[in-house]
Amino acid sequence: MMNPRVSIIMGSVSDLPVLQKAATILNDFEIPFEMHALSAHRTPAEVEGFAKNAQSRGLEVIIAAAGMAAHLPGVIASMTTLPVIGLPVNSTLDGIDALLAIVQMPPGIPVATVGINAAGNAALLAIQILALKDEAVQKKLSAYKADLKDKIVKANQELADVKYPFKTN
Repeated sequence: MMNPRVSIIMGSVSDLPVLQKAATILNDFEIPFEMHALSAHRTPAEVEGFAKNAQSRGLEVIIAAAGMAAHLPGVIASMTTLPVIGLPVNSTLDGIDALLAIVQMPPGIPVATVGINAAGNAALLAIQILALKDEAVQKKLSAYKADLKDKIVKANQELADVKYPFKTN
């Protein structure tokens, strides 16, 4: 039985399509994770229980996604010393309301925040945090980043074959 190292928390199961990218990346890196739907407004007691017990259950990083008022990441961060990555979800106002709610935390309650619907970056940030003390994860992350570089180098080489009368390279 694997114990989760990362927890993906969503304010509603309607956020699952956004969070599937995070789950896929964690899975590809072979990082054990869990997923839960918890609401800061509708299930506050469950959120409190989750946050206060997260570290003792072996979790190392929490990704908390929420839209609209987006209090979930901050509420969780207020009850744990684990790193919390806030993922604003575009549910209203193009996600700007969620982004601002997550990024504008009061002093002493930091929440790392990624872009709107940027679940992939949330997962990669969690992986970078884990890589600080896990050499195997660090090696996979280094290989992933090298692959990203290789893709851009290859794309740039392919652009050299694109011809226009006034293109100079």
